[in-house]
Amino acid sequence: MKCSNGTAMHALEQHVNQEMQIIPVRCGDVSEYCITARAALDDSFNAICGRLADAMRDLGAQPVSMEVFGFPGADAAGLPGAFGDITFPVTWVEEGCDQAAPLRGIQAWAVAHAPVEPVVINGSTVGCVFSSDGARFCRLGGLVPPDIAKSRSAQTHAVFEMMMQALEIADMNFGHVLRTWFYNTAMLEWYDDFNAVRTTFFREHNVFDGLMPASTGIGGRNAIGAALTAGLLAAKADTIDIVPVEVGSPMQCPATDYGSSFSRAVELQTARHRRLFISGTASIAPNGASVHIGDTEAQAALTMQVVQAILESRDMHWRDVTRFIAYFKNPQDAGVFERISAAQGIPALPVLFANTDICRHDLLFEVELDVIAPLAQG
Repeated sequence: MKCSNGTAMHALEQHVNQEMQIIPVRCGDVSEYCITARAALDDSFNAICGRLADAMRDLGAQPVSMEVFGFPGADAAGLPGAFGDITFPVTWVEEGCDQAAPLRGIQAWAVAHAPVEPVVINGSTVGCVFSSDGARFCRLGGLVPPDIAKSRSAQTHAVFEMMMQALEIADMNFGHVLRTWFYNTAMLEWYDDFNAVRTTFFREHNVFDGLMPASTGIGGRNAIGAALTAGLLAAKADTIDIVPVEVGSPMQCPATDYGSSFSRAVELQTARHRRLFISGTASIAPNGASVHIGDTEAQAALTMQVVQAILESRDMHWRDVTRFIAYFKNPQDAGVFERISAAQGIPALPVLFANTDICRHDLLFEVELDVIAPLAQG
């Protein structure tokens, strides 16, 4: 099915609505696609992956990145059957895959009508680079430390070094980074140690003197037993000047107030859009304390109010959301999301559910999201 105009794209979205959500971002001759594919209980990885690959072929798009949640790592053997040679980064979080009713799915970013260049380290594709909307983007993913026998802190440092190496290959540096992701095995055992390594790295590389990236730091076991797997998104000027800015949360203090080195959100204006990257957000009060202890529904309600306040502060709306993940400490709580969304009048979102630890023992729910709004026409 071709997608040469809005009507055709709408038809495709309706065609796959029950299986996946495809959000197109039109950027002149280039089109980006944010794809969320939630798996039903009886869905195999091969089946959902095949549908995803078919949809990309219909769009004439090629993948830039893929994040897989809730499937056992052994299922990765099915990727080449759907996509052929894997020339894009895959971040695989298998935590929760052994639950009776696992929260599973795939999110992907794809692009049409733009060359996509792989970023390769030691024979492995760890990222992709492409140009769109006046900017040059680098998306890294699936980064794991080369020596998993080392301490968790040493593995974390090694991942940051890999980020630097990959950015250099992409002709970028850490000053171009908009957002990071860290999925830490047994996170609650060592989150303070992780934060210490990150803060030291940021200090040594002068990150605090420039833009501090948005970030998600969440629990997430990987298949090889590494302490963590990670990724990032970076951008630099291509055909226009770009100046990303840190965005605060009207309802929460800066994360640095309690020792976590990340921004609540980062906004980037490209040629045709404003892009907002909202960090992992949970039920945290203005003073930095966890609130609504033991009550997932109340934590979710507050979290969504916090996100709405950030959106309103940037004159953005729920309808502008292109990618959303809701993390649940307890998978049986997933039904909370629909109840809270209905109660708060939030429209249907391209949301993927995942079962992971949150960064504090007393937090049960966290979200992260991307928002892309067209520039106002003057």
